[in-house]
Amino acid sequence: MDFGKFKKLAAIGMAMVVSAAVLTGCGGDDGGKKFLNIATGGTAGTYYPIGGAMAEILNKDIKGMNASAQSTGATVANINMLKDGSVDLAIVQNDITYYAVNGTEMFQDKKVDNIRGIATLYPETCQFVTLDSSGIKSIKDLKGKKVAVGAAGSGAEANARQILEAYGITYNDIEVQYLSFAEGASALKDGNVDAAFLTAGYPTASVQDISSQNKIRLLPVDSDKAEALIAKYPFYTKTTIPAGTYAGFNEEVQTISVMAMLVATDKVDDKLGYEIAKAIFSNLDRLQAAHSVGKLITKDGAMKGMSLPMNAGAEKFFKE
Repeated sequence: MDFGKFKKLAAIGMAMVVSAAVLTGCGGDDGGKKFLNIATGGTAGTYYPIGGAMAEILNKDIKGMNASAQSTGATVANINMLKDGSVDLAIVQNDITYYAVNGTEMFQDKKVDNIRGIATLYPETCQFVTLDSSGIKSIKDLKGKKVAVGAAGSGAEANARQILEAYGITYNDIEVQYLSFAEGASALKDGNVDAAFLTAGYPTASVQDISSQNKIRLLPVDSDKAEALIAKYPFYTKTTIPAGTYAGFNEEVQTISVMAMLVATDKVDDKLGYEIAKAIFSNLDRLQAAHSVGKLITKDGAMKGMSLPMNAGAEKFFKE
């Protein structure tokens, strides 16, 4: 064989080896790239930094992973994005997820079937805030009062309605103000409402803002009412807000929380679900560095308040 022909054949052989390697690199799990979009919330909130830290963990710990976190309109928007397949993972509230999988509240007749739980993360606490000067000491004292319950159709508004209902109070018994908590906080400071409701991890910046200028009071959810709510709505969990969480208010407060949670579409298979749970819960220090709520995320609490069927791989990891 002449040398020129040999060189040509060698070049063709090498090209075939290179193209085979490229094809293998683009393949499924075999060293291939896995692309995951994580839906979070607004850039000023909690979900966004936690989701960003999760993306970094997955990229570091799972071979071939290319995960990225994106800022979104939070839970309801995230569930709709999971439903249409534009994201693979999302941080959401467990109560709104419960409504989605059961087709109730804001998902009435719009049931979502393609989502699975990976883990519950940390409590988002139900907080009724009033000024100490109002003389209101209990949720039952809200009858006949002006109450900001959250934006119409929001998860917080559903929480407020359910808690009031546990005390035998309907919207006919109060002057309902459908205000977001930012609006409710302003109205409370200006004396335009008697109490305002929010669902958020404590200490909440907007409540700290009120307490820096006014003496506030948080209204407790009594233990029997909390138990009745948990029996009816399995996404609630009991929570104690420590004394001194807000300036000038030195009483411990019993209340309830919903949970922030990580969910995936059913396209995330069990093997990947296991890898995601293992990576995140083996690197909790990274979540703690990303945001103060990170210290509330634990492996022991990862199935507390789980409000939908889990990804079987993630469930296997937590039961090991």
